[in-house]
Amino acid sequence: MGKPTAGNGLMLSDCSTGPLNGKSLHRNPALLTVHPGKDDSVPLDRDLRLDLCRGLALWCVFLDHIPKNVFSWLTLRHYGFSDATEVFMFVSGVTCALSYSSVRRRDGWATVLAHTLLRSWEIYAAFLILTIALAIVAYSSGSNRLADEANVKILLQEPGAALAHAAILMYRPVNTDVLPTFVLFHLSFAPALWGISKFPGASLLISAFLYALVQLYGWNLPQWPVNLWYFNPFAWQLLVVLGAWWAIRGYRMFGRKIASWPVVALAIAYLGFGLVITLSWQIEPLAAAVPSYIARLIYPIDKPDLDPLRLLHFLAIAVVVARFVPPNWRGLARGGLRGAIRCGERSLETYCAAVVLSLLASLYLIEVSDSIAAQFLTSAAGIAALVLFATCLAWIGKRSRQHPKLL
Repeated sequence: MGKPTAGNGLMLSDCSTGPLNGKSLHRNPALLTVHPGKDDSVPLDRDLRLDLCRGLALWCVFLDHIPKNVFSWLTLRHYGFSDATEVFMFVSGVTCALSYSSVRRRDGWATVLAHTLLRSWEIYAAFLILTIALAIVAYSSGSNRLADEANVKILLQEPGAALAHAAILMYRPVNTDVLPTFVLFHLSFAPALWGISKFPGASLLISAFLYALVQLYGWNLPQWPVNLWYFNPFAWQLLVVLGAWWAIRGYRMFGRKIASWPVVALAIAYLGFGLVITLSWQIEPLAAAVPSYIARLIYPIDKPDLDPLRLLHFLAIAVVVARFVPPNWRGLARGGLRGAIRCGERSLETYCAAVVLSLLASLYLIEVSDSIAAQFLTSAAGIAALVLFATCLAWIGKRSRQHPKLL
């Protein structure tokens, strides 16, 4: 019986013009907020739940990236077909549509293009810096096992070839795969946003058609030295486009319908199905209870090409969250969740920090102890470090805006 491969990490490209810092929340139960009377071309307001989802997904990324970490059972991937990757991709489309639509109304499409190109460059630079940082950690540790696990052994052995291929996004250490995908997404986001703004239905259909072609023909891009891109941009673009379409037009058309009880009941039923199937990968008696015809129908569940079962599972999660976590939920202001929101507001930097911290945690578990206590220590300390890091970045950003630039 086939099983999907383990997740390989992700990152959401944060396009927001600034953190929300507790701005007023709205009471519409839909996934994002509807303002009756606004022009249809104006996207919805920003929603704190977006940053919360990103922050929690970043914590999941960190826990999942520590090999054999028992506390990864706190994350999504053990309880359904999708994981934090889908969350990041969809929320990225939403936040980018919100931010860049605001830029477009204020400064025009040329400025939107400039912003998307700049963000693409920032992600590209972060990817190269992260690649070098992981190589430094692995080299300094003197651990061949760690170098193998981080996929930087070839970088240490053939630095010229590896760096050259990293520069053209064909080589990447482990857990950095999503960054090159987001580089491409931002390069193409301005024309995509134009299409969604002018022809929302047609743009979504084109995106879905490209996704369908990937499922039929397996289109992908080559990776060096072997294999293909782990996050196939031709497939995963659908979630980004879907998020942007939802922010621009979809929430007005379907916002209340997706929160209706028949849709919610269907979503919960599918989540239950995903839970049973996923747990069957770990519980032998449960695996034996899964009918063979269902196994033949659903396997393999492919992550690189965003298997339809994964896509549907994420959409079911989104429906349930939209129904049961309203925008005015008081929990959004609580201490622990505020930490997650802070991480979500600084998603690029926090993601890069999470990748490095997960490698350091792996080194500790390899060289010192891999006991449950050690796994708890590294997991808790890592999440605390991410919150502290994101908080410091927010403080630095706030202080830097209070002083003129020197150059």
